[in-house]
Amino acid sequence: MKLRKGPNVIEAEKGKSYLQLVWRKFKRSRTAIGGGIVIVIISILSIFAPFFSPYDYLDYQPHQSFRPPQRIHFFDHNGKFHWRLFVYNLKLEMDPETYSRIYEEDISRRFPIRLLVRGWKYNLFGISSNLHFFGVEEGGAIHLLGTDIYGRDLLGRIFLGGRVSLSIALFGAIVTVIIGSIMGAVSGYFSGLVDMVIQRAIEIIQSFPQLPLWMVLSAALPKTWSSLDVFIAMIAIFSLLNWPLLAREVRGKVLSYREQDFVMAIKEMGGSDARIIFRHLIPNCLSHIMVVLTLSIPELILMESVLSFLGLGIQPPMVSWGVLLQRAQKIETLGQHPWITLPGFFIIITVLGFNFLGDGLRDAADPYSVRRT
Repeated sequence: MKLRKGPNVIEAEKGKSYLQLVWRKFKRSRTAIGGGIVIVIISILSIFAPFFSPYDYLDYQPHQSFRPPQRIHFFDHNGKFHWRLFVYNLKLEMDPETYSRIYEEDISRRFPIRLLVRGWKYNLFGISSNLHFFGVEEGGAIHLLGTDIYGRDLLGRIFLGGRVSLSIALFGAIVTVIIGSIMGAVSGYFSGLVDMVIQRAIEIIQSFPQLPLWMVLSAALPKTWSSLDVFIAMIAIFSLLNWPLLAREVRGKVLSYREQDFVMAIKEMGGSDARIIFRHLIPNCLSHIMVVLTLSIPELILMESVLSFLGLGIQPPMVSWGVLLQRAQKIETLGQHPWITLPGFFIIITVLGFNFLGDGLRDAADPYSVRRT
């Protein structure tokens, strides 16, 4: 057994700042870098959803209901190779035995996939445009992930749903971090009666099973509320139930910091309690807080998806990944149209991306740790 990092290496790193050491250790983790890249890609696709969506994700097309994902080709039906990717239109037929709808490729005409094409109009950050990342010429159609029951492009709706799911998780995690950091720092710094009251409140909240409590609070939301009201309420519910764990961890760190020399020196110079807490104690816990923030987001994504899947979270016309999975509750629909479960794939890779990133940040937060092999 040998050490990867010995005393000489640690001595050479003393001239570097803490952030430089953290970045140096973080970038050695390929899984963390990969997770970060996945998160960036999905975030870009969600933020600029109209640009990456070839069709209006709110446009009803009943005659295109449950179209399967189209295959992308390099070779046509004659076996001839084409440098430009292309698709065939799908034509609707009826199975003579089961009378079920069947889509077959119409090989009479190829439709090359083109980049930066003009299509449906949208507004993005107040800018009106009809430019899209990809598409096909008029007369053709391209639905890479198929369509839903109303004929709406599933790819565009997944990108749109990512906006809501990621936003709820991100804002919920930020509010959780703010409340948990302040409550934990106050509890650890003042101790005594203040600490006892906060810790008993934390124990009461943690004594309830989280998922059933989330379901009860979500079900209690008035049906007359708008989509925006439900969105804000979901963030509030997630934050209310998630902050105790972070508060406990920050409290433990503050208890170890409050008797150190730099805190005593600030007190001697007349520094206020608020200044000590917000300018010195919480910033010293920032690396730990950032890790908790990163690891909280995937948990909130899963919780939002579960509640929306059960009909207790986000409601149409607002779209989230959980809402898109509601159609997967019926076995008959799931068996005939399995592509409607594709939003679940985006949930999985997003959660994995955040977990890999959080693990990398957790290891990098202690750049002086010695790793054994």
